[in-house]
Amino acid sequence: MSEISYMEQELHSQPETWREAARIGAVPSPLPKAGQRVAVVGCGTSWFMAQSYAALREAAGQGVTDPFAASEAFLGTDRGYDAVVAITRSGTTTEVLRVLDAVKGRIPTVTILGDPATPAAAVSDEVVALPFADEESVVQTRFATTALTMLRAQLGEDVSRAVTDAQEALAAPVDKEWVDAEQFAFLGTGWTFGLANEAALKMREASQSWTESYPAMEYRHGPISIAAPGRVTWLFGPAPDGLEADVERTGARFVCHPRDPLADLVLVQRVALERARARGLDPDNPRGLTRSVLLESPSAS
Repeated sequence: MSEISYMEQELHSQPETWREAARIGAVPSPLPKAGQRVAVVGCGTSWFMAQSYAALREAAGQGVTDPFAASEAFLGTDRGYDAVVAITRSGTTTEVLRVLDAVKGRIPTVTILGDPATPAAAVSDEVVALPFADEESVVQTRFATTALTMLRAQLGEDVSRAVTDAQEALAAPVDKEWVDAEQFAFLGTGWTFGLANEAALKMREASQSWTESYPAMEYRHGPISIAAPGRVTWLFGPAPDGLEADVERTGARFVCHPRDPLADLVLVQRVALERARARGLDPDNPRGLTRSVLLESPSAS
């Protein structure tokens, strides 16, 4: 039997951490109020959760919400942001710290993080700490989904179905076809496009897999040309009309489940883990990655 990895332990704990996140999201917090103009920043997985949150917040009618990779955030005074939300598991990621420092005293900030005893807490005006969702594995699973669950609850969503569906996703079979597939394309619409980006990243990180991600309606504008037998097109959320038939004509496997899309991401996490095992890889320590990206300060000229 394979040794249980941190990634496996942590991804299986998600129903429990999501329930706690729902409780936190349901009570008053320093997160932006309806009507405020908000920028959301993060790196890697956290950036993709920022994309999902931004789409959800705007769809809920709570105000303009722009997601940025922290290294590419446009937060000048002319953009009129009322708040900056940062998402960071470690609280030490250089690009996030630079953003928080750059807007300090100019735009109020609130940071969602896993470890409150980190530099991000010191440079943020407010903090929402989720230490129960922090992780040992380099590959993020539960922190990201727990943060997004908390944000969904804060926006007024009932996330109980997501919790139930996550339990089902943890018990669902992992098809051998998914473990053996040559390539994956992940698709989403609205808030699930962020999940598609994250699913592709998870596969790359954990199992060095060839993965791509696109908005679902853009897939037929070129990327579908990569679909072929032995490859998988996986959609989060409802399928646009005709997409399934178009994919099936290529010979690729089309996957779309009726469960909550965030819970379906849990199943993708399990697939990534099984693909890593099948390839003899350590999912807790992916090639070339560390838990947090710490950059050296630019040398003085």
